Amino acid sequence: MTATHLIEHLDELYTCAGPGPRAGARQGDAGLVTDGAVAWDGAAIVAVGPTAAVRASVAIPPTADIIDGRGRSLVPGFVDAHTHVVYAGDRRDELRRRLAGASYAEVAAAGGGILSTVRATRAASDVALVDATVARLAEMLAAGTTTCEAKSGYGLDTETEVRMLRAIGAVGGRQPIEIAATFMGAHAVPAEYRGRQSEYVRLVIDEMIPRAARHAEWCDVFCDTGFFTPAESQAILEAGRAAGLKPRIHADELGASGGSLVAARVGARSADHLVHVTPDGIAALAGAGVVATLLPAAAFFLKLGRFAPARDLIAAGVPVALATDVNPGGGFSPSIPFVMALGCFAMGLTFDEALVGATINGAASLDRADRIGSLEPGKQFDAVLVDGSATNLLRINVPAIRAVIKRGSVAWGGW
Repeated sequence: MTATHLIEHLDELYTCAGPGPRAGARQGDAGLVTDGAVAWDGAAIVAVGPTAAVRASVAIPPTADIIDGRGRSLVPGFVDAHTHVVYAGDRRDELRRRLAGASYAEVAAAGGGILSTVRATRAASDVALVDATVARLAEMLAAGTTTCEAKSGYGLDTETEVRMLRAIGAVGGRQPIEIAATFMGAHAVPAEYRGRQSEYVRLVIDEMIPRAARHAEWCDVFCDTGFFTPAESQAILEAGRAAGLKPRIHADELGASGGSLVAARVGARSADHLVHVTPDGIAALAGAGVVATLLPAAAFFLKLGRFAPARDLIAAGVPVALATDVNPGGGFSPSIPFVMALGCFAMGLTFDEALVGATINGAASLDRADRIGSLEPGKQFDAVLVDGSATNLLRINVPAIRAVIKRGSVAWGGW
């Protein structure tokens, strides 16, 4: 084997190697190697392990680029498996109202919330949507994200939902983060269908899904108190699957909605939020092999007063992933390191469990664990280089990230 690039003598190398998703005790297996090295050729990893072993197993030609990793750590590139990064408008005025005591429901009743963003997104041009999304993705990249999921759901009519999905496709060629597209016409009921929710569900199933299927990989629905019922959610996800869209679901965020049970019934790859998931819901997720994608920053910014029971999920054998929930109303941070810090200090995860959640388990929740999410021979070299110990990622507002590598090349920062 020959490598064109080598980074060696890393203080800490976290490979997260092995099959995903990780559940139970394996959630904490982040594969720490000291005095570690990674050799790669183009976009693909050739060898990973202790520096001496990598040096012995790989031919390093004189023209190879060799980086000294002393004083630094390397982790897999972060996989942000739940975002609403495509939207128009600004809802930071709602943040001020929530900080003054207004609840999410009160803000929505006054014309804010999701429907406020729907109005702005419908009015935005395609160019404006793409430009705004590219800018947000740049923030995510600087925080170490190399792959993300992105949803529609701020159109709530067929044309705007399709425009949002096309925008997701368009941004792929303008910046380095890889994106998995999700159709989410069932994010809320638009104002023009108020009092006619069943008719809107039929619109999603009969018109939106057939139009969206060619532009997306996944289908999502907001199964929660005040949004879509379990029966409606199941019907939408099954219609999506019939059209070739794989299911994932917003579940049990604002109350014990039964969304986790729907996730198990339809075989969703991921059930997300789960702030109010019940013991029965946890057992159902474990039995069906569903990844629990937890969004502690959303609970934090929405002032929900509680977080998803990560320790209970892990104890039950449910794989836990972590994601930012970037959105205009309650996902104000593009930073997976911030989410990891909340996972550790608000939900009781260890550093290794949080890292696994932000890498290989996130990749598994997007059906990409065969290619990304860990540092292993044959996989794509997506990584985050950290000054000092990798735990410096948990030091909020400290510039710990030195470089972000995507497909073997520095996409942000520098060696």
